[in-house]
Amino acid sequence: MISNHKIQEALDEIKEISRIDLALYTEKGKPVAATFSIEEDLEEAVSSFAESMAESQMLAGCHFFKVIVEGEVEYILLTKSSAEDAYMVGRLAVCQIRNLAAAYMEQFDRNNFMQNILLGNMLVVDMYNKAKKLHVEQSERVVYVIDLGDKKDSSAVELVKNLFATKMRDYVTEVDEQSIILIKDVRDIKEEEQLQTLADMIVDNMHTEIMVRARVGYGNRVSNLQDIARSYQEAKMALEVGKIFYAEKETIAYRYLGIGRLIYQLPMSLCEMFIHEVFGDEIPDIFNEEITTTIQKFFDNNLNISETARQLYIHRNTLVYRLERLEKMIGLDIRRFDDAMTFKIALMVLAHMNYQKAEEQ
Repeated sequence: MISNHKIQEALDEIKEISRIDLALYTEKGKPVAATFSIEEDLEEAVSSFAESMAESQMLAGCHFFKVIVEGEVEYILLTKSSAEDAYMVGRLAVCQIRNLAAAYMEQFDRNNFMQNILLGNMLVVDMYNKAKKLHVEQSERVVYVIDLGDKKDSSAVELVKNLFATKMRDYVTEVDEQSIILIKDVRDIKEEEQLQTLADMIVDNMHTEIMVRARVGYGNRVSNLQDIARSYQEAKMALEVGKIFYAEKETIAYRYLGIGRLIYQLPMSLCEMFIHEVFGDEIPDIFNEEITTTIQKFFDNNLNISETARQLYIHRNTLVYRLERLEKMIGLDIRRFDDAMTFKIALMVLAHMNYQKAEEQ
């Protein structure tokens, strides 16, 4: 059903223009919204009118009207006046509420449609027939998954809807308890950097507007409706892989996962075999803060010794000494590209193994 807040706003606007009070009830006689304080109990009168054959009726100094949506009585509207123009105002109010209800139902149907696409619950033929009926266009789209952990509530959903759902080409929906899904029409977004900017904007708004930390993953562009499910799976994988290898990032794109995506899909037996081949029977205890920072900076600067030393505020020879000491411990000289690549992959495999063990526990 359409929200009571939206109905109240509509009734208030109509009263402001017409100066006639209105009230809306369910077909069972329960009050929904009103522009005046309802003192008398009209439940029986409203229910009786709803069951009658009449579409409008005068009773107790009020005009009663049925709001019929798709052949069903959704609401009963009354105007608190017997004046001649009260009937016309009531008819106009009925049209307004009926249009609001119909628009909400259509949007609800469109969201259900998109949920079924995301979950792979529709045949391709049915998908395109339903899309035509709901006026869902073919377009380039990208799926964003906004992960809120266990802090998802109505305010987070409303925030995302306010940012995007006002545009008829975007869809905001949910399929689980932890995340919000944005199906973004990107026909007007040509640069990949703009997709990243959009993800950053979502995270920033979550932080500043409702004080919630969020992580956002997004998939590749797709052009066909049936491929939206693939972009959704890519966005979910981006979040999952990001937790392991890019924990410091709040936004992550599937296309930038790189080798992490491959390692994530390796079975544990292969991971253990690889680590044994690199480090032997026992993994060396090398991951103190100094060594970890040095290695990270060295990799960030593409194995450039001078630039790494400058950023670490140490002498070049000090850095060389640290790298030589690391080579003695692990048997790999990460100043050489091949050894650096082997060591980098080994670190990522270890991170993957540790994550999987923690998940099992």
